[in-house]
Amino acid sequence: MTNSKPNNSNRMVLLLIGGIPLTVILAASWLWFFVVNGDIDLVGALGTANRGTLVQPPRQLDDQALLDQSGASVKVTEMEPRWTMIIPAAGGRCGKDCEETLYLTRQIHVAMGKEFNRIRRLYVSDHAVRDTQFSVAQLSDGDPAPADFVQYLSTQHKGLEALTLSPAAYATLFPEHGANADTWYLMDPAGWIMMSYNDQVSYKDVIADLKFLLKNSGG
Repeated sequence: MTNSKPNNSNRMVLLLIGGIPLTVILAASWLWFFVVNGDIDLVGALGTANRGTLVQPPRQLDDQALLDQSGASVKVTEMEPRWTMIIPAAGGRCGKDCEETLYLTRQIHVAMGKEFNRIRRLYVSDHAVRDTQFSVAQLSDGDPAPADFVQYLSTQHKGLEALTLSPAAYATLFPEHGANADTWYLMDPAGWIMMSYNDQVSYKDVIADLKFLLKNSGG
């Protein structure tokens, strides 16, 4: 008589192995649902002393209609997934605060070294770049300011993508920026705005946050 116990054990092992991916997918979906709804502080649960301010609940950038500079519709979730620094600007003007934030985020991006290509920067405004007044005489690095905003972005911020949206959509996505003109945001690879920063957070602390997030994510 053949002993069926080994076969039963092998069958049980195969079932357990086959069930692991499904369990992981279900657990991840459950966790993300509560993170998006602000019921779970994922960053806090991971134990990081994050320096930025968590946006709770996170805001999905693609919930608003975004356009590139040619007027074509854009979806950030269709871009290559990357952690993204978002520099907001409103009112058709980029002044001292705006220029300093663009400069700061550029320096942070460069300082990330080998992780440079896992991060991008987006300039998001309620006015097209060509219609934006650049009211700065001298740049943060001491150089004289270019003649206009188009020239400024093309010479000082190569690789930076500029997107536009309606004033109402802007107010929905970036309410903190209305209260503090130094505010900028960090968006995860799935398009969720999940953290804000301002001039109270040091350059080194932002880099520490980015390194933590890159280390603990696949994005």
